Amino acid sequence: MIGFSTTIAEPALIAIAKKAALISDGRIDAFYLRLTVALSVGFAIALGALRILLGHPIQYYIIAGYILVVSVTFFAPVEIIGLAYDSGGVTTSTVTVPLVAALGIGLSSSIKGRNPAIDGFGLIAFASLTPMIFVQVFGIIVYNFGSASDVGALVSETLQNVPVLNRFGFYNLFLEFLNVIKDVMPILLVIAFFQYLIIKKSIPHLKKVITGIVLVIIGLDAFIVGLELGLFPIGESVAYELTTMQNNWLIYLFGFLIGFSTTMAEPALIAIAMKASEISKGNINQKTLRIAVAIGVAIGIALGAYRLVSGTPLHYYIIVGYIFVIIMTYFAPRYIIPIAYDSGGVTTSTVTVPLVAALGLGLAENIDGRNPLIDGFGLIAFASLFPMITVMGYGIIAQIILSRRKT
Repeated sequence: MIGFSTTIAEPALIAIAKKAALISDGRIDAFYLRLTVALSVGFAIALGALRILLGHPIQYYIIAGYILVVSVTFFAPVEIIGLAYDSGGVTTSTVTVPLVAALGIGLSSSIKGRNPAIDGFGLIAFASLTPMIFVQVFGIIVYNFGSASDVGALVSETLQNVPVLNRFGFYNLFLEFLNVIKDVMPILLVIAFFQYLIIKKSIPHLKKVITGIVLVIIGLDAFIVGLELGLFPIGESVAYELTTMQNNWLIYLFGFLIGFSTTMAEPALIAIAMKASEISKGNINQKTLRIAVAIGVAIGIALGAYRLVSGTPLHYYIIVGYIFVIIMTYFAPRYIIPIAYDSGGVTTSTVTVPLVAALGLGLAENIDGRNPLIDGFGLIAFASLFPMITVMGYGIIAQIILSRRKT
């Protein structure tokens, strides 16, 4: 329930779903896409909680999930693959990460025989994996049994011809604020239901909690409007200017630098890195972990930009990347594996998603022969995949250095 309700309220997912509906001329319905992703995350958190309760190693679940993702890809329409892979990264953002991470660490700390460092992390990885499967199945259904909505196409055409600022007049800003309240309401209902009817205890410091909830609603509303007015236009503008310069290396360099800088500023990553350092009793250095993740995101976005420029199919890169992740899992120390898997989801959050998504869509719109729906999505998937490799690499190197010191 918490996985479903937090995902429905994710501002990054709302923004990406709107973009997908716009680009597909209404074929991909924004609400049903969000519903599909939310259901997948709800299922993922339930499965992840079951894994903690049973004490099973996380890698078996993740590897099985990757095999399923790749298998479904061969049946999914090309129009949905990039969006499906991106949806795995978009879900684990501002609202979901803190609640899900706290749930995992809280469960593993409360159950006898569980280690918070090994068992507590990993729920975010589950939440990043299952949307790729569910959205591809959603795409198979939509593109084989559905039809483009005339209303969706009309709305899309209208929105394209209306300046962004006009779309966000006072009345529309008020409607957007009401939508945020509606999106956050399921989270509050789930928490209230469990707090008062299951746990049967009142919420401590209720006035402070209510103040925090009001601030969250205001912040989410401001963030969604800010995406439309600021970050998306900037990303698309930079993408356009870079394509006109006829120098692809500048595109790759921008992708690398924007990936590194936005990841270092990600509040969700900072929080997870601090928690990892605390739980591992200093074995994981939070700054080094953040740098390892940022390098992974930087490499991923640069390579994703190359893939977009060259026009090669997205899933070939992702499949090879998953193979690397699986191989490295067998060599990485146990304590780093769940954190590495989680880092892929944590990176694609508040700061990274809008700029990276706008860069991908902007490049696809301005490079000849590229389709924004097929080629525009996918950069977030690269940004989610490569941190797993670099973080496990960091763990392997740290283990080698530690063993040499002991000898």
